[in-house]
Amino acid sequence: MKKKELLKMNKEQSLKEFEKLKKDLFNIRFQKINGQIKNPAKINETKRNIARLKTLIGRKNA
Repeated sequence: MKKKELLKMNKEQSLKEFEKLKKDLFNIRFQKINGQIKNPAKINETKRNIARLKTLIGRKNA
């Protein structure tokens, strides 16, 4: 997810996307354990997107 896309979101959308990414990360970890994951780089990408959203949400609260 690009920074420009994140900046266009309002606070509610950001929170919904954050929750969605957390669930995705949880599922990706299970796929990794079971050996079903096709793209291991997806884990780091999802973690980065979560961090970006956390930063954005923190800025919007201030």
